[in-house]
Amino acid sequence: MTETPQRPLRVLAAMSGGVDSAVAAARAVEAGHDVTGVHLALSANPQSFRTGARGCCTIEDSRDARRAADVIGIPFYVWDLADRFREDVVEDFVAEYEAGRTPNPCLRCNEKIKFAALLDKALALGFDAVCTGHYAKVVLREDGSRELHRASDMAKDQSYVLGVLDEKQLAHAMFPLGDTVTTKEEIRAEAERRGLAVAKKPDSHDICFIADGDTQGFLAKRLGKAEGDIVDESGTRLGTHEGAYGFTIGQRKGLRIGTPAPDGKPRYVLDISPVTNTVTVGPAASLDVIGLTAIKPRWCGTAPTGPGTYTAQLRAHGGETEVTAEPVDGELRVRFAEPVRGVAPGQAIVLYDGTRVVGSATIASTTRATTAAV
Repeated sequence: MTETPQRPLRVLAAMSGGVDSAVAAARAVEAGHDVTGVHLALSANPQSFRTGARGCCTIEDSRDARRAADVIGIPFYVWDLADRFREDVVEDFVAEYEAGRTPNPCLRCNEKIKFAALLDKALALGFDAVCTGHYAKVVLREDGSRELHRASDMAKDQSYVLGVLDEKQLAHAMFPLGDTVTTKEEIRAEAERRGLAVAKKPDSHDICFIADGDTQGFLAKRLGKAEGDIVDESGTRLGTHEGAYGFTIGQRKGLRIGTPAPDGKPRYVLDISPVTNTVTVGPAASLDVIGLTAIKPRWCGTAPTGPGTYTAQLRAHGGETEVTAEPVDGELRVRFAEPVRGVAPGQAIVLYDGTRVVGSATIASTTRATTAAV
């Protein structure tokens, strides 16, 4: 059954300045809870974060969140978590790319900031729960344990980026939009009915701490240019690059290889080696992955024992694929029922049992259908 608290809770509503978090806070108040709004200042220089359509971390967003709190009629504060964000999200992002992996900073922010640093501070101040505008559901079982499930509306489901939450964190998480089966336009209409000025504010996209959206340029400034070779699967040099960190597994565009493939078909990034500063490219078929090993598993409840059959999601807006998975010696071993493409070390794999989120782990290596483990 879906959790329906029997008593009013002291709720800390994380208000990004966007429409979803504002409506979530308003719904928490409407449900009878004692709600306080908080906006997280995540940059010592907010002007360096994306503005306008972000709904996340800028001065503009902070002001939008404050105005929404005023309309809802709740106390509002700004908490400075810039140092934690820089260390746990931004520096982690740079280090992962430097190591040839592809991180998900939004997932890391949920794990380290919103449901670790923020939740810890909220509990210390006597709050019962942290409320956000994510589309997902917390379900209370008869034995008192809690489960994380997909949102009622799969088109808006955000459970993938919440797959890092453990049962203790779920016990203090509230997602008022999770049961909503409406279009985003209806959420905006609700915000407008409530008098919230963010009703027409565009959704946030991309990475909030990269001001111009140029990830490669951001990394180049942090890591410097480092020319290396682009080679094919046989090791033949096809061209050069200015930094292996500027590529991701499965990338097709921007390779700037003058020599066409013998079969005339497009080439894709197959491997990134930070040790040799080499990028390996090849045909699409060489991207087929039949298995992977993932590390740092986090379980949304009791950890599974032995092998099991699940569905898996490999990126925030990706579909599901059937897998068998088993925890082994602190790792997660996964086999795909059918080969999948575009799987990169550093990404998160999230396991599902129906709509229930079983847990997540960080991909460390993959096994290709035609080559050895990468």
